[in-house]
Amino acid sequence: MNLQTDFSNKTLHLKNDYEGEVIAALVEANANSGRKKAVLYLHGFIDYFFHPHVAEKFIQNEYDFYALDLRKYGRSLLPHQHPNYCKDLEEYFEEISIALRIIAENNSTDITLLGHSTGGLIACNYLNDGPEKKLVKNLVLNSPFFDFNLPKPVKKAGLVMAKFSSQAVAFGKLEGALPPAYPESLHKDFHGEWDFNLDWKPIKAFPTYFKWLLAINRGQKKLKYSKIEVPVLLLHSHQSKKMLKFNELAHSADIVLNVEHMKKIGPKLGTDVTLKEISNGMHDLFLSQKEAREKAFDEMFEWLSIFNSAQT
Repeated sequence: MNLQTDFSNKTLHLKNDYEGEVIAALVEANANSGRKKAVLYLHGFIDYFFHPHVAEKFIQNEYDFYALDLRKYGRSLLPHQHPNYCKDLEEYFEEISIALRIIAENNSTDITLLGHSTGGLIACNYLNDGPEKKLVKNLVLNSPFFDFNLPKPVKKAGLVMAKFSSQAVAFGKLEGALPPAYPESLHKDFHGEWDFNLDWKPIKAFPTYFKWLLAINRGQKKLKYSKIEVPVLLLHSHQSKKMLKFNELAHSADIVLNVEHMKKIGPKLGTDVTLKEISNGMHDLFLSQKEAREKAFDEMFEWLSIFNSAQT
């Protein structure tokens, strides 16, 4: 599938917020046909939907495919907005709810919510407290962002600094908090095989805003009380590595998050959680090198098929 020709975008006009006008973009595969099964994809931080091969896999498995560019990301970023900024993860509930209602109105009664990284954290919060959570039949998490990949003292000090700095400066931020090794490992002009818009997913990352850090921390803390009622599949790499500069290990490990956090927190999300480890998987498992990403797809669709069989 081709990102330019095989998808259409629907602008969702949302309620104005503290920065003014707000929109989100609902991306739909042109091959959608009102199937019973559908998936809604939520991207990660400094990210947007540019994954036509993921959509193609779902279409081949008889799903309609949708993806959201959340407010202030990708296709939804407006000139007056601070990129990827939020004060609370519940800000995203509005567009997720609208998207789920649209999908349900298009005859899909079996909706899978698929979240990568920060999108996975947002999805978990939504399935605990979101207004349309009953429309979702199952949840797939691709390397979800359950904790900061930092030593505990550094994390604690950083959050204290973020709290006081955000009170002093409304859009206080850190520059260079996210090293370029990960996006360089993905983009075809550097060390990867993928093409994406470097204005929307830059190699030199967008600033990390203090209020965003605090919003993420609150969302993570809420997972201590998680009671997700639908089946959950959590996919993660077999290892994590830290690096400031790219090296080949970036193609066989999660170099953004700590998989041990996923393994510790994941089983507590609800009463029906399955964890699957993907050998040599990257942070976005579906952007891993071919063998690992195909394994991730196989594990996901095998789990989904078992779930669907149990429902019929």
